[in-house]
Amino acid sequence: MRCPLCRILIAVTLLCNALLLYYTWHLQFRSNVRQGTLPALAPGITVIVREFRTFEHGLSDLNQSFLRSRPSLHLLIASDALPYPPDPGLRILKLHPSPDQPSFASRLESYIHTRLVALVPDGTALNPPDLLDRMARGLRDAAPGIRIVAAAAGLPLQCLHLNVSLKEWTASYRPTTTGESCGAVSGTAVLLLRSRDLFELPYPLARPLQSAIFIQASLRGWGVQIVEGVTFPRTPFPATDHGRWKADQAERQEEAKTMRALGVRLVRGLDGGERWFGCSKETPRCFGTVVGETPEYLYEGRWTPPCCLRALRATARHVIKVLEANGVRYWLEGGSLLGAARNADIIPWDYDVDLGIYLEDVTLCAELRGAQGGSLVDADGYVWERAVEGDFFRVQYSQTNHLHVDLWPFYPRDGVMTRDSWTGHPQDVEFPERFLQPLQTVNFAGGTAQVPNNYHQLLRLKFGEKAIEEPEYPNPALLRLRGR
Repeated sequence: MRCPLCRILIAVTLLCNALLLYYTWHLQFRSNVRQGTLPALAPGITVIVREFRTFEHGLSDLNQSFLRSRPSLHLLIASDALPYPPDPGLRILKLHPSPDQPSFASRLESYIHTRLVALVPDGTALNPPDLLDRMARGLRDAAPGIRIVAAAAGLPLQCLHLNVSLKEWTASYRPTTTGESCGAVSGTAVLLLRSRDLFELPYPLARPLQSAIFIQASLRGWGVQIVEGVTFPRTPFPATDHGRWKADQAERQEEAKTMRALGVRLVRGLDGGERWFGCSKETPRCFGTVVGETPEYLYEGRWTPPCCLRALRATARHVIKVLEANGVRYWLEGGSLLGAARNADIIPWDYDVDLGIYLEDVTLCAELRGAQGGSLVDADGYVWERAVEGDFFRVQYSQTNHLHVDLWPFYPRDGVMTRDSWTGHPQDVEFPERFLQPLQTVNFAGGTAQVPNNYHQLLRLKFGEKAIEEPEYPNPALLRLRGR
């Protein structure tokens, strides 16, 4: 009896020691994650499959292909939810854990313990088995600044230049020129990078994966290099027409969500086409109420979102068309006149358009007459109303989107253009009517607009001697343009 008892005690002791060691390691790992440091990563490659569709995929074949070629390979299926129906042969990295789990349960650092990570699309096969090793050598031997290497998965890749401007909320792609390094690739690719670089990205597995990775890499100045002579066999998924349609719908939604998270409102593609991810007539504008003439995006080091500028241009052209059709004399006012003088457009950080009109011409326009008695929505969905802030008119982009054009009624008195109400802005002053007449036409906001005949002198009166040559934010007391 004593011998079996000794064996039991020894086994219990060993088990307790093992549990203690694991618990100590686990606490240390959690502490490292919280402090932003990580245990040393081991040699090797972790494969992550993120781009797949739960309703039609080839994950089982992919898993078998990679593990058959490299049985010790660490392969994870990264998914927002558990794939259904479940496949017990797949190891799932659930990106959105249930609320009863700890926060680190969905962190990549909890699952990736190798120095390199490969991002592999669905339908890919590892044949021959050394493809990942060849990519690893390509990354090791790459020029300084290359942080990602790409290999074709199926069809050949094209090297692209990518310019991301957070200030302007845009991402623009074009083909590279001779000798120019890649910032992105066109085509389905296997991507390989160092795990620590992937950990650095705030959206490491956002979808569409390639564009999200490349945009974040571009903001960090990371280069991309295509590994020549390495092509992974790939069977595209989904394979059915209905599956591809569902995948296209899902990708549009994912792209919109990811671009908004990344702060991108406009993507310019290779073909010159534009994809918009900001506000529209059916949605509110991208910023809230403006305080102190300084919109919130200026404090973030950004200018007016391009979707908002597009809406302002469209509203300005529409209002100008209506005024001209009804014989209403108008001209660009304030910052809009300043923008026209600088670059024939709205100032890139402005949030409205200002027009002056002759007060006596208000009765010539049905929309302005209707706005005097309340709000009027015209046939194109623009909202004409009398502004609650003062004795002027406002035309909004739509009932939902309140980007607008302000119309300021002036009248001449003793040769001076004046108004019945003023905003208190420094540039809000009376001016000689001789500065105004005769009106002339200039290019503005993708169309044309009327401006005062002597608008340079008028701008100097309103904004100062060097207002055109030396741009400044609307309220320098709160925030000045950098470099000034």
